[in-house]
Amino acid sequence: MSGTITEMKIQIITLFPEVVQPYLHASMLWKAQDRGIVSYQFINLRDFGLGPRKQVDDTPYGGGDGMLLKPEPLVAAIELAKSKSPDALVLLPTPRGDIYKQSEAKKLAADNRDLIIICPRYEGYDERITTWVDKRYCIGKYVLTGGELPAMIIIDSVVRLLPGVLGGETSADIESFQDDDETVEYPQYTRPEDFRGMKVPDVLLNGHHGEIATWRQAHSKR
Repeated sequence: MSGTITEMKIQIITLFPEVVQPYLHASMLWKAQDRGIVSYQFINLRDFGLGPRKQVDDTPYGGGDGMLLKPEPLVAAIELAKSKSPDALVLLPTPRGDIYKQSEAKKLAADNRDLIIICPRYEGYDERITTWVDKRYCIGKYVLTGGELPAMIIIDSVVRLLPGVLGGETSADIESFQDDDETVEYPQYTRPEDFRGMKVPDVLLNGHHGEIATWRQAHSKR
């Protein structure tokens, strides 16, 4: 690869690095790392736990079910990550964040700044840790057991947009949600022309690029 590529460093703070590692070490995300476009580093939050039991959580003030991640381990982990990459953006997946959209992925990719992504667990985190967070994202109106899946979604959506990751120059341009509204890409087909009586639309076979473009625009959804 060209020496002009600036490697993006992504550090993931998690209690379960074994959940994230297989996904980042496969397919296009692995190829991006192999090409020197991005590197992934895992910071195990348990390493910063308190006391002989390496405690990272505690009960919430005011009562309530579940446990919250304590501020001391999380902030220590963030500070370690920052020491490796002082200008990195610290991201926190949380229901209290802005809805994550394609425009955010494009902005993070275009900025090409290093990222530090926190993976919350249990009932959440002590709110005071947000002092060390640059951006909070909500990936949807549903609840998960932890922040590892949201972290992988953010990483996948950003890394695939970095120059040199996808094959075609326009691969990332002709896609769903490019304008952040409800536009969904048109249906697509490949060989065979006839599969169990279901045929590819004739317009896609006639070689007339203008008619194909018109058909695709008409069949994009909003």
